[in-house]
Amino acid sequence: MSAVPQYPVLRGDALDYYLGQGYYRMQQDLFTCQFLPVEGNLFTVHWLRLVLPLVQFGAEQRRLLRLNERFAVSIRSFQLTEEYETLYATYRASISFEAPSTVESFLLDGAKYSVFTTSVIEVREGAKLIAVGIFDSGLRTLAGIMNFYDPAYRRHSLGKYLMLLKIEYALRQQMHYYYPGYLVHGYSKFDYKLFACRDATEVFDSLNGYWLPFSWPEVARQSEELLANGYNDEEDADDLT
Repeated sequence: MSAVPQYPVLRGDALDYYLGQGYYRMQQDLFTCQFLPVEGNLFTVHWLRLVLPLVQFGAEQRRLLRLNERFAVSIRSFQLTEEYETLYATYRASISFEAPSTVESFLLDGAKYSVFTTSVIEVREGAKLIAVGIFDSGLRTLAGIMNFYDPAYRRHSLGKYLMLLKIEYALRQQMHYYYPGYLVHGYSKFDYKLFACRDATEVFDSLNGYWLPFSWPEVARQSEELLANGYNDEEDADDLT
């Protein structure tokens, strides 16, 4: 199975632009959103990025890198393999949340080629593949797309480890931003995306179209505005019916 990028390929500067506007990859498209419904409740979505020149790993991050330094790490252009699908199936069977059925459905959804410039990080213990991290590259940006790992290595926090490896790679490439996706106000499942370096993290104000230094009060302010704006839009729509 192969997903080597061929044309048309999304240009790196175009990916940089759309990531900067709060868009993100979904399969072979770009999307954005402001709300996430969970079990009958509506939560607000807040897109994140790290300003790479400001990133400094603290004691917790350095400890995790030392814990996993015995593993072999390699980075290459992405090609979908049965080995990845087998590891993902093992990972998916161990999680309690809903996830796509395969790596192929997550990234390609039937497309023959990928329009994104995609790379993969492999983490191995000896010959055994234990973790995979997938990311897209622009000219000045890197977007973390997918991580999965062998649940037998849970104590090694391989999801967070892969995020650190992606950031280290982006720094070596002299990129400026790393995009980990979004977190959700009042729903802590996505808070791990702050692990790498909160002080270097920015949050996107989607109503006003600019990035601000991350803080929980800022997220709360944006959440309140998003919900108020959403309710106002519903009232406007009611007036038209």
